[in-house]
Amino acid sequence: MENIGKYRVLRELGKGATATVYLCEDPDADRQVAVKLIRFVGDSAALSRRMKKLFRNENMVSKRLDHPNIVRVFDAVVEENFAYLVMEYVDGFSLEQHTRIDRLLPMHRAISIVFKCCMALDAAYRQGIIHRDIKPANILVAANDEAKIADFGLALNMNKDIDRDSTFIMGVGSPAYMSPEQIKGYPLNQKTDLYSLGVLLFQLLTGRLPFRAANQATLVYRIINTEAPAVTALNPNLPEGLNPVLKRALEKDLYSRYRNGAEFAKDLSAVRYKILDEDETVLDTQHFETLRKLSFFTEFENIEIWEVLRVSVWRQVAPNIALIREGENNRLFGIIISGCVEISVERRALCRLGPGEPVGEVAFLHPNNDLRHATAVTLEPTLFLEINAAALTLSSEELLERMRNGLLTRMIDRLRQVNKIAAKQGQPAALPGSGSLSGMARPGNLELTPM
Repeated sequence: MENIGKYRVLRELGKGATATVYLCEDPDADRQVAVKLIRFVGDSAALSRRMKKLFRNENMVSKRLDHPNIVRVFDAVVEENFAYLVMEYVDGFSLEQHTRIDRLLPMHRAISIVFKCCMALDAAYRQGIIHRDIKPANILVAANDEAKIADFGLALNMNKDIDRDSTFIMGVGSPAYMSPEQIKGYPLNQKTDLYSLGVLLFQLLTGRLPFRAANQATLVYRIINTEAPAVTALNPNLPEGLNPVLKRALEKDLYSRYRNGAEFAKDLSAVRYKILDEDETVLDTQHFETLRKLSFFTEFENIEIWEVLRVSVWRQVAPNIALIREGENNRLFGIIISGCVEISVERRALCRLGPGEPVGEVAFLHPNNDLRHATAVTLEPTLFLEINAAALTLSSEELLERMRNGLLTRMIDRLRQVNKIAAKQGQPAALPGSGSLSGMARPGNLELTPM
């Protein structure tokens, strides 16, 4: 296409199921704009009417919104066979690019972006507008992490009588980000957007949604009936202060949820104030490269290693420190990054483990007994990747299977070595056709020598 109305097309910015967005030049204002174009094709007259309503609604709503963190709409044209919306061009990225576990933004950046979204939603509600479709794709980020909320096409004008509002459409929104009351079809207020923003923040911090399911019916049930896990259970490196903030944002009880965006923003700023603005991305990349080189993680996919990083803590341990003690009950386990650890049983050395070797995996793998039967002590300065067992169980099924397989493989390899040591202390073996065993000594209790 060369032109959309009076706007000259420069290039395509993106394409969705129903609309295409182009970067265009506005000849009257001498500026670049984003133009969202939709064509009404096929026999679905109902769909065409619905899309026209959404376009008219977005234009009407946006004219009432003037906030630095909301995308401005300059023009809207609805014709018989097509419609287009002319918007502020945001030269940046959408948060959808940073919801994967291996592409998360540094914590302080994620909190700052959501803080600005809180204030924008607060300003919109004071104009009687709620968005109803807050999700990563609808949050654009420009230079200096300036957040811009886009796509008010599904917005609900609270100043109108909902029973007569032709722009009110039941069932709109993205299910994973919808509030319990939105799923149930109850009357909505500003708190539904704050819930969706809470889901978004949860995902930006952990790389996963608070509620996951194999199908939509199960997902809906969990959103309505189950509680979200604490974010620190999924990412132990996050500050504890985020737990009550996310819990309140994701409250199913409307009376307990944040009343407005300003309240949400205030609590976020209290947590944000305590976080250093250091760039965690470089450190994360260094840690990833370190794990990628370890033999234990050879079979892991890159995204699974990023998941491991989010559920673990790097510990620098001095010599002669017990990581695990016999007789204790816990599921602590991890991987040696560098250094050496001695494993002993009843004060007798069993073996020594070096880089890439797991420590404490037996209690983690045992289905119902976390009693420790061995002691693990560092023999030199040791860098230990302590994996949070509780957080790991909430991770993806792919990571859990990969981790269990890796730990079981190491356990079997060690068992084979122990069997060789035990065999050296055993009696001669009974071979096929060797005759009676009556003259051979009976086996007794064997003691293992250090490997």
